[in-house]
Amino acid sequence: MRSSEKKAKSAAEQWAIVAPRVVPDWEAVHIFLEVARCGSFRAAAQKLRLSVNALRRRIDEFERELGLPVLTRHVNGVQPTEEGAKIYNAALQMESASFDLLQARDLSDKQAEGEVRLSITEGLGTAWLLPQLVEFQRVNPKLTLNLRCGQKPADLVRLEADVSVQLDRPKEPDLKVTKLGRLHLMFFASKSYLDAHGYPNNAGDFAKHRFTVLSDEERKWQDTYDKIFRGISPVGLVSLRNNVSSSYFWSVVNGIGIGALPTYVQAIGADLVPLDIAVMEKHDIWLVYRSDAKRIPRIRKTIDWVIQSFDPRRFPWFREEFIHPDRFPEIYKGSSLASRIANIPTVR
Repeated sequence: MRSSEKKAKSAAEQWAIVAPRVVPDWEAVHIFLEVARCGSFRAAAQKLRLSVNALRRRIDEFERELGLPVLTRHVNGVQPTEEGAKIYNAALQMESASFDLLQARDLSDKQAEGEVRLSITEGLGTAWLLPQLVEFQRVNPKLTLNLRCGQKPADLVRLEADVSVQLDRPKEPDLKVTKLGRLHLMFFASKSYLDAHGYPNNAGDFAKHRFTVLSDEERKWQDTYDKIFRGISPVGLVSLRNNVSSSYFWSVVNGIGIGALPTYVQAIGADLVPLDIAVMEKHDIWLVYRSDAKRIPRIRKTIDWVIQSFDPRRFPWFREEFIHPDRFPEIYKGSSLASRIANIPTVR
């Protein structure tokens, strides 16, 4: 024996180094249990829907892993050896523990408990998602939804929220991002405003009308204004500018001016007239959450509910293509939304 091998052997003997014991996987234990219960490979094969040869190979591998025989083969079938009987009793305890684990998982999944912080824009939160919360909490009575509405999305990396519904796609690589749908905007006016000021037929008529503008902290509204009202001064044209979605919506409803609103306001019962003028805006709606969030039952259930709530197949106003509000009655086949969401302040 070479000197290096002698040194390695003496070191192993000195420190009593032994190979770690390997616990058999649950599938092998389960197969052993079924064969022992059935008393034969053939009966167990029928129950497990495996071939007899496959079961024999698995039992042989199981015995090699354990280093001892667990079954005695005879003409009429099999029976546990003395050692196998002890392993059989231990395997029964493993089976019972696995059932408890599955039951605990299912119970946790069905009875989600705790609080979920959901960040969302004010309009989508108050007008669209909030009315659907009643059914969600009926199914999940122990779950508390902390709805945080605002123009600026929460910082999920800094744990400001668990889930976010937002109009800007995040750039952080550690976040999961799902596209919920698309928000389409067009100009709306109240009937009282049109009675007083007339119907604008094209962009050339803008100077004869008054508009309300929804501003934001990042002043993106200015870019939108310049794109739509190119070369037209806001002086005398913009009658109101504010940063609150609800007051912006009501300014249009009350006839203060024409405003750009999501097309779904027509579906929820807003008594407004859509105007086929100028450029229509569109914003993709993003669902954002941390990569490990779905492992938590209460967050997973909330994510699934949000996805269902914006499903473009059910709600045509969230589809990729623009659908005019006048067509909603012929396309939307669900229950009436106007009866439960009408007159709730909304924009985006």
